[in-house]
Amino acid sequence: MILTRSGEKTLFLETGKKAAELKSLAHCSYALEDISGRLASGSFRTDGMVIAPCSIHTMSAIAAGISSNLLIRAADVMLKERRPLILMVRESPLHLGHLRTMVALAEMGAILAPPVPAFYHNPATIQDLVDHSVDRVLDLLGLPSQTARRWDGAVTRE
Repeated sequence: MILTRSGEKTLFLETGKKAAELKSLAHCSYALEDISGRLASGSFRTDGMVIAPCSIHTMSAIAAGISSNLLIRAADVMLKERRPLILMVRESPLHLGHLRTMVALAEMGAILAPPVPAFYHNPATIQDLVDHSVDRVLDLLGLPSQTARRWDGAVTRE
């Protein structure tokens, strides 16, 4: 896990959790400034990378190849090694520059997976909405959740 300062602030504002609590859940945690960290090398094997949430700033830096920190460098490695890079961009609305950047990233092999809520599974809580986005990303990584609620056909309502 790599946690940016903005990510740390967002974590606290949206969940009330502190960085230490999140880091305790990770197998490994890397400092953002550690550009020599093993994630900066294609020879270090990983199965993929998810940036969640992904800011427009981070998305743009990845598209431009500006490897100014370990997060951006690790994303760059995913692209050059043809490994899954999933960006959960959640900015809205998007202007043409954002959309062009997204197209460039898709052409480079990134997967753009905004956490767009689905309602076919009748979510009852915010956590249900979050879980659905997480389940979709796990599917993209080839790690399907056994508890994912999946579409199974049209629902008839009267």
